[in-house]
Amino acid sequence: MAWARGRYEVSIAADDSEIREAQRLRWLCFIGARQGGTAEGGQLDADDYDDRCWHVLIRDRAFGQLVACFRMLTLAGGAEIGDSYAARHYNLSRLRGFSGRMVEIGRFCIHPEWSDPDILRLAWAALARHVDDQDIEMLFGCSSFMGTDVRGYEDAFAMLRERHLAPRHWLPRVKAPQVFRFARALRLKTPDPRAAMAGMPPLLRSYLAMGGWVSDHAVVDRQLDTLHVFTGLEIRAIPPARAKLLRAAAA
Repeated sequence: MAWARGRYEVSIAADDSEIREAQRLRWLCFIGARQGGTAEGGQLDADDYDDRCWHVLIRDRAFGQLVACFRMLTLAGGAEIGDSYAARHYNLSRLRGFSGRMVEIGRFCIHPEWSDPDILRLAWAALARHVDDQDIEMLFGCSSFMGTDVRGYEDAFAMLRERHLAPRHWLPRVKAPQVFRFARALRLKTPDPRAAMAGMPPLLRSYLAMGGWVSDHAVVDRQLDTLHVFTGLEIRAIPPARAKLLRAAAA
């Protein structure tokens, strides 16, 4: 998969050097940007899942700079959910009954110096291609809020509790040692819609706009300095008009 749209090119990492490039960008986005580091420092965000995944790269065509990346792990169905990265943090036993093919989306990040909304649109277009090519029926992953302090995110989490919790038959249960049970803690809070959307990560906003849902708790991830919620999206739930736009962008 390699194609261009406007000023950007989308491709799959072809070798170890391109995977390391993605790992450097991940380190910068998740760790370095808050520590004053730069991608030139050589630090990597890497784990044992990288060798098992396809790595999607989005570059600026003029300069060749990597501006965004994410990885995809394809599963034959819910019986393999225990092999996912998310299963290290969530009890996903209820999803074992999902019969369709699944893709876990992980380590999604956009370079902190780039804010072009076309980058996120292209990422979703790349996913749309993979969904069609591989007959995928569910996307899932961990959507990250920056930092591990819940203060400032109360409206966002209250909105998730009020409108976007997973259906009970798929709802992840607690596994991680440190979690914020926002559905319980904020059960009496009425969210302010503007504040909620301002606090919501862009990728999560996109999931929710297409019919996605989340866990009832957030995992406190000290290693990456994030709060993250399990996020799922059944492909059949995507509004037809939105699906048509994504496929058009990927054409």
